[in-house]
Amino acid sequence: MIGQLLLALSILIILHEAGHFFAAKMFGIRVEKFYLFFDAYGKKLFSFTKGGTEYGIGWLPLGGYVKIAGMIDESLDTEQLKSEPQNWEFRSKPAWQRFIVMIGGVTVNLVLGLIISIGILYHYGEKYTPISEIKDGFAFSQEAIDMGFKNGDKIISVNGVQVKYAEKIITPELFTSDNNFITIEREGTQKRIDIPDNLLDILSEKKTKQSFLSPLIRDFYVDSVPAGNPAADAGIKKGDKIVAINNTPTIFFNDLKTSLENNKNKSIDLTVLRASDSLHLKCLVSEEGTIGFMPMFEHEFASEVITYGFMESIPLGIKSGWENLVGQVKAFGKIFSGKVKATNALQGPIGIAKAFGSDWNWFRFWNLTALLSLVLAFMNLLPIPALDGGHVVLIIVEKLRGKPLGDKAMERVQMVGMFIVLGLMIFAFGNDIFKAFFK
Repeated sequence: MIGQLLLALSILIILHEAGHFFAAKMFGIRVEKFYLFFDAYGKKLFSFTKGGTEYGIGWLPLGGYVKIAGMIDESLDTEQLKSEPQNWEFRSKPAWQRFIVMIGGVTVNLVLGLIISIGILYHYGEKYTPISEIKDGFAFSQEAIDMGFKNGDKIISVNGVQVKYAEKIITPELFTSDNNFITIEREGTQKRIDIPDNLLDILSEKKTKQSFLSPLIRDFYVDSVPAGNPAADAGIKKGDKIVAINNTPTIFFNDLKTSLENNKNKSIDLTVLRASDSLHLKCLVSEEGTIGFMPMFEHEFASEVITYGFMESIPLGIKSGWENLVGQVKAFGKIFSGKVKATNALQGPIGIAKAFGSDWNWFRFWNLTALLSLVLAFMNLLPIPALDGGHVVLIIVEKLRGKPLGDKAMERVQMVGMFIVLGLMIFAFGNDIFKAFFK
């Protein structure tokens, strides 16, 4: 998890800062430092100087920066501003050039997110499970059942649009938009079920690991039983079929999972078919809601893989990346409007690292890196001093006033911005830690 997080952040930070760096160089502005991570208190892991710029890696992996001559930034270095402006300083350049320098990083992150999205489609394509394959309908979590769903329901459409693939049911739109609904078929009759606007809050506060919905899977057998697990201790063997738990039938594999989830840390009675014999075995359920066996299914859902040529991938990748960006913006809108709790919607470095998973999966890695790049572009455009968006606002204010803010005012604005950013970082870390230990 840590390795993937650091690699993703390194790629995004280096390219973001390179956007500022090359924009500054294009206008003849001197760049004094280019750092991956922060060299807080002057401590660094590595550095060298070339062409008047010090390149290095800091010890604090919370971001990175370029130090541009003649600019008040997070370093709060005001000594350089006591002398007369030089033609190679940021402050001596016209507003339109300074504007381009400040949006250089955001532009690179936006383009990078779209390029990665294009590359993912071109290299991996898209893999989907046709709805027509899921003949027994879906199983639902308790949260979904409370909304009106029932195990065995078949999904017909989402917001009036017919759904062809199972993976297209739960989309970012359900979390970020309002007035969503899903049309289901139950016992031959279609019914509309409204989705709450705070779906993100509901799923974030789930008490179980059960998915909001999953295909109903029947006809399962025990494939393997690793030694040392409760299933092995109970005497379960390969080829067994578990048909009931505590005398409640487990026709579907989803029934088994739900029953185990409801009996954590308890001893249960398993009814097992072994050849022509029916056995009753006592088994202890782990605190995770498992007994430790690998299932085998008589019917595997056939999937479709859609591949794209390079030229096909470009518009589709841009559309996919743009939809992800719009989804993130809408999600923040829900936070600011109070419809979704910030504690449920926001994740810090710990939460992001967990999203990468404990195994190295390149498909997941690039998907998350693309999303993070787009989120970084959006976050940096927020009008908060110390962020790129804050600097852009100051340039716009300067144009409206006809003159820049004084050095003291700029210094105070930067300090306010740094306190805001620091507060957000503390909140993100604290929220991650709270979720990890108390939820």
